[in-house]
Amino acid sequence: MTDVPPDPAPDPTPQDEAPRCSAKGCRDAAVWALRWNNPKIHTPERRKIWLACDAHREHLSVFLDRRGFLRDVVPLAELDGPA
Repeated sequence: MTDVPPDPAPDPTPQDEAPRCSAKGCRDAAVWALRWNNPKIHTPERRKIWLACDAHREHLSVFLDRRGFLRDVVPLAELDGPA
C-alpha cells in the first residue's frame, strides 16, 4: 500500500464564477458597479464597490444616494480594477 496524499479541497470561490448582484438574496449576474464611500470613515479618494444586476441598479443606487455615499455608477465591463 502506498501513501497517496488526498486531493486538495476545491476552492470555495472559483475564480471563473461570474460576479453576482450585491442585493440581498439576488443571485443574478452583475452588470453594474456602484462606486461609493462613507465620508465619515473613508478618505475622499477611497471607493467601495457594490455590484448590481439591471433589476437592482436603481434600488441600490437610491439606498446609497440617500445616505450621501454614492459616487458613480459604471458598467461592470468598464470597471478599472480595484478601488
